[in-house]
Amino acid sequence: MAVSSIGVGSGLPLDELLTNIMAAESQPLTLMAKKEASFQAKLSAYGNLKGALATFQTAMAALGKSSTFENLQTTIADKTIFTATATNKAASGTYQVNVTQMAQAHSISSAGQTSKTALIGSGADTTLTFQFGTISGGTLADGAYTGATFTQDAKQKTGTVVIKNGDNSLQGIRDAVNAANIGITATLVSDGSATPDHLIFTSNQTGVESSMKIDVSGDPALQGLLEYDPAGTQTLKQTSVAQNTQLTVNGFFVNSPTNEVKEAIQGVTLNVIKTGTTSIVLAKDTAAVEASVNSFVKAYNDLNKTLKSLTGYNADTKTGGLLVGDSTARTIQDQIRNTLSSALSGLSNSNMSLPQIGVAFQKDGTLAVDAVKLKKAMDTNYGDIAGLFATVGKTTDSLINFTSSTSATKAGSYDITVTKLATRGNVTGDVDLNAAPTVIAPNTKLSVTIDGVAAKIALTEGSYTSAQLAALVQSAINGASEISAAGSKVTATIDSNGFLNLQSDRYGSASKVIINSDTGTPASSLLGTVSTGTVGSDVEGTIGGVVGTGSGQILSAGRGSDALGLKIEIVGGTLGSRGRIDFSQGYADRLSKLTDQFIGAEGLITGSTKSLNSSIERITDDADAFKLRLVEIEKRYRKQFSALDSMIASMQRTQTYLTQQLASISANSSSS
Repeated sequence: MAVSSIGVGSGLPLDELLTNIMAAESQPLTLMAKKEASFQAKLSAYGNLKGALATFQTAMAALGKSSTFENLQTTIADKTIFTATATNKAASGTYQVNVTQMAQAHSISSAGQTSKTALIGSGADTTLTFQFGTISGGTLADGAYTGATFTQDAKQKTGTVVIKNGDNSLQGIRDAVNAANIGITATLVSDGSATPDHLIFTSNQTGVESSMKIDVSGDPALQGLLEYDPAGTQTLKQTSVAQNTQLTVNGFFVNSPTNEVKEAIQGVTLNVIKTGTTSIVLAKDTAAVEASVNSFVKAYNDLNKTLKSLTGYNADTKTGGLLVGDSTARTIQDQIRNTLSSALSGLSNSNMSLPQIGVAFQKDGTLAVDAVKLKKAMDTNYGDIAGLFATVGKTTDSLINFTSSTSATKAGSYDITVTKLATRGNVTGDVDLNAAPTVIAPNTKLSVTIDGVAAKIALTEGSYTSAQLAALVQSAINGASEISAAGSKVTATIDSNGFLNLQSDRYGSASKVIINSDTGTPASSLLGTVSTGTVGSDVEGTIGGVVGTGSGQILSAGRGSDALGLKIEIVGGTLGSRGRIDFSQGYADRLSKLTDQFIGAEGLITGSTKSLNSSIERITDDADAFKLRLVEIEKRYRKQFSALDSMIASMQRTQTYLTQQLASISANSSSS
């Protein structure tokens, strides 16, 4: 409903007067709006600062990794032969590499068929059992072996595929094998002959230990097509021999199942591309260290520039930054500067410092790098530079490795004593398996528990030597989905007495091996009277004189120690004193963790931002309440002005009436 104008009756400018009065009454709203705008600007400034700190933290996190400063540079004379990557475990030097053979996968092909889709055989369910291992001895002619032997690889699980009625065509078999995901790729090829279509099986892994053996049970027609035993019936023909990569490093022979050759040179991985001879030079990666140091300086200077912009005062324009005088920004500025100015402890080289490598503060508060000093430091103390930036744990014992630390771990040097080494759970039978071959009956299944994970495994029927049996059992256990999903493994061996030994690959008190019969051949034929063996044990010892907590081979510093949170791996060696670990937290790592205190969920900026948002909400609430009050004030003034307007209008009408009456009286008096 439109508001009627006031002052119409009296002719006075009451609307204008009311507008001016309400403008005066509304002054607190203007002040509130200015205050809110100020808070919003500060909120935006905190957002800019938080973004700059997040960028800074990302840079510090990358620079806080010791590998950033310790990797070696690889220079290969001919990169068409291989490429290489090196870790900090590699040693500088020049190495001659001669690649004489590349790894390849085993492939076998079926006899030609007239159609990819025509059904083969009666359609009875047929089971294909794939094993992987090594073909040795004998002769090879026209894709078939004579007099060869096949030894199963215990590290690769046996896979089975059931061919159902309707899938008994080349195409159906291909699809069933590929869907089973058992380490085999099946493909179809056509050669253009009268029987052009061939089914080819190729191992997904290269290397001599990934040769295939296929047992077929069920439809005789599929047996006659797909049976492949390198030591027996071979209805499939070999089209590609399984072979390893072979090379020499400075004359030392290296044999690898893949073209990715690890540790032929310690700490180096070679990715072989072709055969040939070339050299590789491993040297200090001074360029990477120089780039990392410059990145550290740039990251700090970028953050410092943002802080200066937000907290500084421009004398020319006489304006201050949005956070000038702000305690939060000042605290952040001071703590970062103090962190960089404080000395580091726990360094293996106590003489190292930022100024020592040419990094120093300038008069304007920025950092700068003296390239000459940095080069000298890299020439003389290359291995110690990482300690200035990253978290580094250096042990004096080569069989003890630094694993991790937490923010609670204090820098320092800590003596290490080992009172007990970790062991693995195992079970050893009491049956001499060397005495005679072991016969595995059809449908043999065993119940096993490895490291607390239970599974049922099936053993392929047949007659096995002790070595073959160990390979069969290891492959079956490690291939069980429950066990592999848990990351557990066992190693099966035959000891000097001919007894089967199953050992968990895991160390510690959680490591155990239990094996029992389920169906078929009893476990007693494998292990005799033994089913449960020895449980593994955890490492025991002290770090910094305080008893630690062992878990497998990992020893964690105990409570009450300055090293709390420090974890080391003890992979072997003797009992007693084992030297020390020098633990240091470099500037990049410390700054990254410090930044968490500023921008984390409970950080300083988060707290200040919450406070500002609360203030803005209060102002908004106060403004809304005040606007409601103004409505009532205006109503009151308008009511009063309307009454005034009516009264003055009435008085004006009375005045007009009286004026008219007086004029009439005066006129009458004059005429008489």
